[in-house]
Amino acid sequence: MENSYQYFNRDISWLSFNYRVLMEAEDENLPIYERIKFLSIYSSNLEEFYEIRVAEHRSVLLKKKLSEESAAEAEETLAAITEEVNRQQREYYRIFSERILPELNRQNIYLYQGEEPAPFHEEFVRDFFNEEVFPFLSPVIIQTGDIRTFIRDRRLYLVIRMRKRNKRAKEAEEEVGYVYALMKIPYSKVPRFIELPPHEGKFYIIFIDDIIRANLSSVFPGYEIESCYSVKISRDADIYLDDERGNIVENIREKVKKRKIGALSRFMYDRAMPANFLAFVCDAFGIRADDLVQGGRYNNLQDLAKLPNPVGERLELHPSLPMRVSFLDEVGSVFKALKRRDILLHFPYESFDYLIRFLMEAAFDPKVNEIKITQYRVAENSAVVNALISAARNGKKVTVFVELKARFDEENNMRAAERMEQAGIRIIYSIPGLKVHAKVAVILRKETAEGFKRRDFAYLSTGNFNEKTAKIYSDMALLTSNAEIITDINKVFAILEGKMKEPTFRHLLVARFNMVPELTRMIQREIEHVRAGRRGRIILKMNGLHDQRMIDELYRASEAGVDIDLIVRGICCLMPERPFSANIRVTRIVDMFLEHARVWYFYNDGDEELFLTSADWMKRNLSRRIETAFPILDPEIKREVIDILRVQLSDNVKACWLDGELRNRFKQDDNPVKVRSQLAIYEYLRGKNAPDTRKS
Repeated sequence: MENSYQYFNRDISWLSFNYRVLMEAEDENLPIYERIKFLSIYSSNLEEFYEIRVAEHRSVLLKKKLSEESAAEAEETLAAITEEVNRQQREYYRIFSERILPELNRQNIYLYQGEEPAPFHEEFVRDFFNEEVFPFLSPVIIQTGDIRTFIRDRRLYLVIRMRKRNKRAKEAEEEVGYVYALMKIPYSKVPRFIELPPHEGKFYIIFIDDIIRANLSSVFPGYEIESCYSVKISRDADIYLDDERGNIVENIREKVKKRKIGALSRFMYDRAMPANFLAFVCDAFGIRADDLVQGGRYNNLQDLAKLPNPVGERLELHPSLPMRVSFLDEVGSVFKALKRRDILLHFPYESFDYLIRFLMEAAFDPKVNEIKITQYRVAENSAVVNALISAARNGKKVTVFVELKARFDEENNMRAAERMEQAGIRIIYSIPGLKVHAKVAVILRKETAEGFKRRDFAYLSTGNFNEKTAKIYSDMALLTSNAEIITDINKVFAILEGKMKEPTFRHLLVARFNMVPELTRMIQREIEHVRAGRRGRIILKMNGLHDQRMIDELYRASEAGVDIDLIVRGICCLMPERPFSANIRVTRIVDMFLEHARVWYFYNDGDEELFLTSADWMKRNLSRRIETAFPILDPEIKREVIDILRVQLSDNVKACWLDGELRNRFKQDDNPVKVRSQLAIYEYLRGKNAPDTRKS
């Protein structure tokens, strides 16, 4: 019997999340350059969405990829995406023109918006163009069905319409046909924004686009420029490995090269472009009507992250520096500290340096003989990689599982892997048909003398081993010497090394093995508590909720009376405000740090169970990846994480309810105290760390 449950469309749900990012640009309580940063993030997010999700639907229509989605479903989804994106783009440009630019002006910063440079800037603009820009321009004349010209993705272009100067024709008032040209805006040789000389205490900035527009007559001598508009395209950037046998490194390397020439997934154009001009461009490059997305005079606005700030720091947001962990600093050795108790680190509130210290201590400890670690997204010039290389050079056996299929990080991961391999580190590459998304490391020590207990150490995290993202992603990481958890971690590595196929786990939940059955069991347990007249309570924090099986379990729990709070940053296909979800609330938090930690809490009639994990409840995470969820067993750490969940649920500044129509509605409550959870968490942890009050 089919149920009557309903679900939001995955892609429209994601667009709802991205719109929540855009809402931050309207927050007048934020410094103006923080608001501008969110405009940049919104644009960057949307670029990737078209390169991956929209491209996937287009592949279904073109029959280039096997999919559960039908062509009719793909067409319907693409139409809904286009409608919603066009609506959001109008909002984007409204915020930019009516909110951002006026505030910049109030700060004496003026960003030219298409008008001719003022007389006091004309000479500078002309000289800058001639000396810094003109040598890098390569305009081409375009014609109908012009297949000779290839438009690169993620690059800005100007399309120009002009007439050839003809005195006789002009005198005879004869109509002269248009000539069209395409010109790529230089992106590596000159910055997107140029600071102009200040004038009368005011600062001026101009898009490089407008410097070129102002000098088009010198680019096309003999022509009269009729009009000029900005365009850009997005291409399919996903890597489809039809066969993962053979040399996976070379297969992925070849696929990455072809990414730049992928199928078109979006053609963004200035909405002011006349219909006949747009029709010519579409005809010239074979662009279909459903490829079109309205933009503005300026596209590629993720570049706004680079907008110069001539005024200074008061226009920017500067989060507090990551704090030190007093207990670790007092003890000095991470290993000695772990012999006393488990330690939970909170990034970026606390310093990522402790992970580096943990690895460096392993590199130089004579009792350590082996290190095993997973790598999903590796930072450039990674301190983590450097520590592992130091360990290998000190004679430790080091094994690193490198996931090459981490989207957009494939090349960086390959470079890091090659560097580690050259240092003598054993590298295990991607498993065919799977992604390894678990974030775990284990330090194995030599057998000690008789009568002494051997102590190994482990690190388990909700986020990557990446010191760059640890400054802006909010994650949690557990350092432990718990022997039973380490036994489970060793089984995970045995799976990765091909030594074990059907493991059993005592504490860890591992996707594709025991994760889904255990989650289902714990949800059912809450249902049974309610049926027995007790309280049922679930809190789940994650980045994405898409897996229909798990959503159905939550619907059933809600129908049974279990009280459920979801904190979901991104995709959420679960529909709140329906009869079957009456006991479920969905909170979305967007603030200065990217909410990235995944936390699962089950009340269990007072015997609370708590897991931290790398896994979202997406179909891919639970079915096609190796993920780990690890329990928090230390009572004080458990209370700490629960306290943080409660802080986030009490947020009434940056938290939104996700309603039954996929709208982000800022929380309105009766609490006279304003709670901005990320600031409140920082203060909570500062109180914990100064001084350390726990017994050692």
